[in-house]
Amino acid sequence: MALGLGLLFIAQSSIGWAAPAGESTPEQATYGAGSVLGTLVYSPFKMSFCILGAIASGVTYPVAGAKTAEKVVGTSCRGTWVISPNVLRGRERVEFLGNLSTPETASKQ
Repeated sequence: MALGLGLLFIAQSSIGWAAPAGESTPEQATYGAGSVLGTLVYSPFKMSFCILGAIASGVTYPVAGAKTAEKVVGTSCRGTWVISPNVLRGRERVEFLGNLSTPETASKQ
């Protein structure tokens, strides 16, 4: 758990400091603190969902095959893991469920 939180803080610090011009330092600090707090609240839910998806994919594998099991674990473990300042600004979306579109399915849409 501590290692996971440490990795989240490292990822957060590399993402969070590229602030657009025109924002004041207190505003940047507020978004940075909000993103750290948001990540601390959000990431345990995402981690729990991913673990449950991995368990479900293990049950799905013998019943429905490898492709379906891969879709189950992919949907639950992909997506947003870190709440960045851009999420708080409304410039990015939080995707709780992972996107399963592959290049073949994306070109057909």
